[in-house]
Amino acid sequence: MAIGEFELIRRYFTRSSANAVLGIGDDAALVAPSAGMQLAIAADTMVEGRHFFPGTDPHSLGWKALAVNLSDMAAMGADPRWFTLCLTLPSVDERWLSGFAEGLFALADRFGVSLIGGDTTSGPLSISIQIIGEVPVGRALRRSGAQAGDDVWLSGVTGAAALAVRQRMGEVVVGDLEREFCAGKLDRPEPRVVLGQALRGIATSAIDVSDGLLADLGHIAKASGVQILLDQWAIPLPPLSVRAELLDELVLSGGDDYELVFTAPASRRTLVEDLALSAGVSLTRIGMVEAGNGVALFGRDGHIVQPHKAGFDHFLN
Repeated sequence: MAIGEFELIRRYFTRSSANAVLGIGDDAALVAPSAGMQLAIAADTMVEGRHFFPGTDPHSLGWKALAVNLSDMAAMGADPRWFTLCLTLPSVDERWLSGFAEGLFALADRFGVSLIGGDTTSGPLSISIQIIGEVPVGRALRRSGAQAGDDVWLSGVTGAAALAVRQRMGEVVVGDLEREFCAGKLDRPEPRVVLGQALRGIATSAIDVSDGLLADLGHIAKASGVQILLDQWAIPLPPLSVRAELLDELVLSGGDDYELVFTAPASRRTLVEDLALSAGVSLTRIGMVEAGNGVALFGRDGHIVQPHKAGFDHFLN
């Protein structure tokens, strides 16, 4: 028996919103920010055929749809609190909805973030989430604070998610273990929320790596009015057995990684390394900041190299 819009919402998406004044059920939700906090608000849309392949596992879609928004909170050093969901569906498939909701709420429960509203409609599959977090007044991480003399740090590794895309498009062949590893990076990214919160008062700038390491560092360089120098030798490589030229391209420009890249004073190196241990994530110092503009990459021979591609652009790729 087919179900309608309101039964769909009741059955799969209505839950208790203990940290909201008023959650799902009215024309708008009501939230009360904590004293001394500013709101951090971000939104992301995922469209079938553009951001994910048709037939992608719905549990993974639910997880990733929220994960990319949590990653924005991490990049701001914010505590995620609430989110809204706008879901466009070609039809009501209860098996799909059940898997999607399970993946979505698995991550929501882990980070204590509540679904407080949204919308459902009919059309090509599209998932839009708006997330709201809190950060102490004046303590948010921003793109505009990098200063000459700062170190540049990267969490985790980049490149594996982009290889999963290439593999699914039939452009490259990888073994079973590598395919599983890359699929996990693409379908179930790990938002670095704990790390982002720990970097408040330490990092001078930060961004999450969504469109490619070089492209996203370019945003920091532009917003801060500085030049970022990267050492290709220092950038960590994922454990993949593809040709070196392709691996370099994926690591530098691939995107969809949702790691954090940030700057911090050189005097805070030991503190940053200690944070890596407490947050349970690897951190690698991959470059430095100096006066100037843009991003310069020093290759393995010590000379500046020009990558073929900086990163992803929704209207140019």
